[in-house]
Amino acid sequence: MSWWEALLLGILQGLTEYLPVSSSGHLTIMQDIMGLQISDAAKLEFDVIVHVATVLSTIVILWKEIEWLFKGTFTTLQWNEEKTYVAKILVSMIPVFIVGMFFKDYVEEIFGSGLTIVGVCLLITALLLAFSYFAKPRQREDISYGHAFIIGIAQAVAVLPGLSRSGSTIATGLLLGDKKEKLAQFSFLMVIIPILGEAFLDTIKFVKDPSLIQNGLGVAAVVIGFLAAFISGCFACKFMINIVKKGKLIWFAVYCAVLGAAVLIYSLC
Repeated sequence: MSWWEALLLGILQGLTEYLPVSSSGHLTIMQDIMGLQISDAAKLEFDVIVHVATVLSTIVILWKEIEWLFKGTFTTLQWNEEKTYVAKILVSMIPVFIVGMFFKDYVEEIFGSGLTIVGVCLLITALLLAFSYFAKPRQREDISYGHAFIIGIAQAVAVLPGLSRSGSTIATGLLLGDKKEKLAQFSFLMVIIPILGEAFLDTIKFVKDPSLIQNGLGVAAVVIGFLAAFISGCFACKFMINIVKKGKLIWFAVYCAVLGAAVLIYSLC
């Protein structure tokens, strides 16, 4: 992978990780357009690098909220609002933990990662976003434990390429009646540990098989890809929080529908 390919893919990853348009789907599409031919080891290494970069961008943008949670959780023994919030995040992680640990490879083997499945999943993302925009459920003041678990299921299902993680979780929360002002923050915070966990498991593969490192990326591609994903991720994270508060997800639904249809037609022709 050249430096400019790493730059382009890093920017794409950072932007689409938070926008409800599927980062995995866009990377698959772009790699096909670019005719990028890289080893599985290089792809795995790049995935680890850019996902860690986007997690760090989340931590930077939501640092005040994360600091608030840490202080409230670890500086007192009393059960408080911060501990409740952290507990809900942990509940939301249960489905993705189960899928990630036991079924991720099985799901990927069944559905694959080609353009056809990407196109179908982009259309599903569009439907979810459209339903969440037009549905008007009764608003709830706080995200409940039950809703946190259901939102977590949406995140687990989004392991499929083309099915947006942020789009699925935010749209599911909106359909449940959770306030949009709180959903984006919860959605982004709940993915920090799962993404880092996935990166950790992928890193173990390199440790177990050192030959993968020799077949991986060059130093320039790693650094450029990381910085590109981090900087674009910071922008996208902040931008997406404001978009959700304004409730303008319908335009992303239109985008996903058009792109999904185009990709599906292209893959089937």
